Amino acid sequence: MVQEINRWGASDVFPMFATLVWKVQLKAELHEPMGVKLLAVLDELRRDAAPLAPGQGWQSVQTLHRRAEFAELVACIDSVAKSVLRFLRTGYDAVEITGCWANILAPGAAHAMHMHPNNFLSGVYYLRTSPGADTINFHDPRPQTALIRPPVVELTAENTDQVVVSVTNGTLLMFPSYLQHSVDANGSEHERVSLSFNLMFSAFAENVSRPQW
Repeated sequence: MVQEINRWGASDVFPMFATLVWKVQLKAELHEPMGVKLLAVLDELRRDAAPLAPGQGWQSVQTLHRRAEFAELVACIDSVAKSVLRFLRTGYDAVEITGCWANILAPGAAHAMHMHPNNFLSGVYYLRTSPGADTINFHDPRPQTALIRPPVVELTAENTDQVVVSVTNGTLLMFPSYLQHSVDANGSEHERVSLSFNLMFSAFAENVSRPQW
């Protein structure tokens, strides 16, 4: 038997070009009354719509952030966004919501893989989840990694092409808008209700997009 020889004086592994997702859980005393109020707003918006059949979904208009009832949630989103921009060490922290809309998935309904172009950050806030309807999938944004996929003995953050994040009522996620994501079919007996949103730098052309030469 040939004995393996240790040839290395030193070695290291460098994590590079991380893709990050920020997860915040709002306190119950905040998200519970806010959830009751926002669900009532969505019920009113759906008043004249037909009930969802199994496998169907519903989306609201994309201007919910302009409604007075959503002011508390908008304040939470703004606070998380400022924290994210500080974490990223950006030199410009003025962002604004460019769209906010509700997604309701009936049992059996799914949301195909997609991203949110022409924004810097995107996110989702969860109003109503249930076991079987309490996850979101994030997909590897590096298409070239699909060229060769050898079998693995264990899935890890370093070798997987999909990460599943568990959520619950009051969970707020924020992530780069380029990060593709999807939602598996609702496996519960109840509707899954979430609020999606996008953020972009305010006065982008005047501040952020100046040439960097």
